[in-house]
Amino acid sequence: MIRRGLLAVAPLGLLLTAWRRIEAWVIERDGSSIRLSVGAFGVRSSGRFETWRGDVVFDPDRPAATRATVVVQTASLRLSPSGATGQALGPGFLDAARYPTIQLELSSLAPQGGDRWSARADLTVRGVTRPVSFPVDLRVTGDRAQMTGAFDIDRASFGIGTSGPWNRAVSRQVNVQVSLQARRAA
Repeated sequence: MIRRGLLAVAPLGLLLTAWRRIEAWVIERDGSSIRLSVGAFGVRSSGRFETWRGDVVFDPDRPAATRATVVVQTASLRLSPSGATGQALGPGFLDAARYPTIQLELSSLAPQGGDRWSARADLTVRGVTRPVSFPVDLRVTGDRAQMTGAFDIDRASFGIGTSGPWNRAVSRQVNVQVSLQARRAA
C-alpha cells in the first residue's frame, strides 16, 4: 500500500521540481526592441514601438517550456518618414484610439538545432487574434538571454487598412522584428 502511494506521488514530485526551475526573467528595455517595416507608395517605411512591456518565464535547461507575453501600446508607434505615423495610427489602419494595445503571447519554442528555435505565438491586433510561427535565435549566457526573430503578417487578416484609398498603396505584408534581452529575476 505504501509502495503504491509512493509511486503515485513520485511523478507529482518530479513535476513540482521541474516547475520550480522555470523562473521569471526581466526584459531589459535598453537591449530590446520591437520594430516593423512595410512598403508604401513604392518605398519602405520602418518604425518602432516606444512603449511596451513583457513578462517571461524561462528555464535555460528547458527552453521549450518558455512562455512570454508582450503588450505594446499601439499609439507608441513611430514611423520613418514621420508623416506616415499619423496615418498608421488612425482609424483606417491600427486605430490606436479603439485598440490601444497589441499583444503577443508566446506559447512554445521548438528546437531547430544549436541556437535556432521555432516560436509559436498568438498575435492580437485590432481585437483579432491569429497564430504566428517564426524562427528565433536564442542565446543564453549565465543569467542573461537574448532572443531575436522576425515574422510577416498579412495586415488584411487583422482588418488593417482594408478599405479606402490607402489600401492599394500599402503592401499587405508587414514585417515585424523582435529583439528581447532579458536577465534572470533576482
